[in-house]
Amino acid sequence: QVRLVESGGGLVQPGESLLLSCVSSENIFNFNVMGWYRQAPGKQRELVASINVGGKTKYLDAVKDRFTIFRDNTRDTVYLRMNDLQPDDTAVYYCNAKMGQFIDYWGQGTRVTVSS
Repeated sequence: QVRLVESGGGLVQPGESLLLSCVSSENIFNFNVMGWYRQAPGKQRELVASINVGGKTKYLDAVKDRFTIFRDNTRDTVYLRMNDLQPDDTAVYYCNAKMGQFIDYWGQGTRVTVSS
């Protein structure tokens, strides 16, 4: 059973930064794509950033210039560096890994709250 464990969330003020981590129990190259999703209260879950096995990245327009997804293959870990956080970034952030066409794995989520 694949496990994804997120960490790094917390309460920050607007303009501050956080680094989210997602540690996989599997070699991350076994996944086609890994990504970070978020779900704010009363809203649908949305894709924030993804990185495929080849290293190509994609971002939600709202975070494109502020967030960076990257990975450390030696640690089987995917990160999300979030700079200049704003109240609209408040959400639970989930790590996702896709294996093949139909298999999705999810972490338990880490809460990010941006408030002054």
